[in-house]
Amino acid sequence: MSSSSDAEMKDTPKIQPAEGKLGILIPGMGAVTTTFIAGVEAIKLGMAKPIGSLTQLNTIRLGKRTDNNSPKIKDFVPLASLEDLEFGGWDIFDQNCYEAALHAGVLDKHLVESLRSPLEKIKPMSAVFDNDYVKRINGPNLKPKGSKMDHAEALMDDIRSFKARTGSSRLAMIWCGSTEVFHRPQAVHHDIASFEAGLTKSDPEISPSQIYAYAALKMGVPYANGAPHLTVDAPALMEMARERCIPIAGKDFKTGQTFMKTLVAPGLKSRMLGVSGWFSTNILGNRDGEVLDDPGSFKSKEESKLSALEQILQPELYPELYGDIHHKVRIEYYKPRGDAKEGWDNIDIFGWLGYPMQIKINFLCRDSILAAPLVLDIMLFLDLAQRTGMKGVQEWLSFFFKAPMTAPGLYPEHDIFIQLMKLKNTLRWMKGQNLITHLGLEYYD
Repeated sequence: MSSSSDAEMKDTPKIQPAEGKLGILIPGMGAVTTTFIAGVEAIKLGMAKPIGSLTQLNTIRLGKRTDNNSPKIKDFVPLASLEDLEFGGWDIFDQNCYEAALHAGVLDKHLVESLRSPLEKIKPMSAVFDNDYVKRINGPNLKPKGSKMDHAEALMDDIRSFKARTGSSRLAMIWCGSTEVFHRPQAVHHDIASFEAGLTKSDPEISPSQIYAYAALKMGVPYANGAPHLTVDAPALMEMARERCIPIAGKDFKTGQTFMKTLVAPGLKSRMLGVSGWFSTNILGNRDGEVLDDPGSFKSKEESKLSALEQILQPELYPELYGDIHHKVRIEYYKPRGDAKEGWDNIDIFGWLGYPMQIKINFLCRDSILAAPLVLDIMLFLDLAQRTGMKGVQEWLSFFFKAPMTAPGLYPEHDIFIQLMKLKNTLRWMKGQNLITHLGLEYYD
């Protein structure tokens, strides 16, 4: 049942209580953000259940199976309560949260109307934006012109003002904005000194999302990246998070098609069934789909989507099964679809004696409905990590991301079932409970 891993040998950490309000700051107040905030408000009013949220509904087994001790996660570790959450954010459009929710069209208009009072109070702060990084949209609600360091300082002022205005005792930030164009780390990302010099010089390799992440870390605010582009996984920002003892996580919310891949691929691999091809295509009509219609932004998403399958199947270990997969991913912007994304997967597999078979998946999902509870869980867990004294990359939160961050040189674990075990064992470690390995020999001694 239990193991004697290094984690268990460490002293149980002291978790600071979740006292006071937790302010959640979000760059990008579009479909995901408004669906998340409206959902929390509806749950607080007893109008809905927190479906899809681990922190609110999932349980965690403690001790032996025969102990029958499985409290809810929220009753096991001290998480911020929904009643203590405050919301704020930035957007290039100046619509308040109520107007933005109506525009996004994810939620029923009657539901949005019933939440009009709390939603109208949330108005976006002016945003840091660069058309070189997001090409298909423009908006008027922008910071005044200045250097990238000026913009970082302005964001820090916004964070201070929000904290004072809401009376929040703690903060956490999560990127829910558009996917930026694909970039790899450059010299300016190498270390903190180079990055700060680049901000002062407005280095073109520093993206808006990196400016938000820098501002958050300078202010001691945990940061998560819900998109696939390079942000807090840049070496300089990872270094800053470690030095300042701030937890970070990312990247790219695991919602529709990749969620299905991380369910199906481990099953095929567990049975040693081969895969010769996996073709995935999506049609999506919301603002995210419009942004991803640009090749640069799609490249960021494509890298994220392609990586999961290769890491799960490990073709270097099983070349006869997965060494020659034809894996292709497509995303098409189709306006009539709105937020109701449709994902098609054709999987060509082979079994005993090489005989071919096929799997077809047609997932008619709602991206923002799937992403909203992830935003809640990531923010509550990052706040918990901060109060536990954890710093840098929080790999135990890989469960929520398509392209999980890891320590440099360490491959990410994409198998969703292993990710969930890692998450729950981390929570057990936090509270000084035995880790669970599912060995179970003691039941048969």
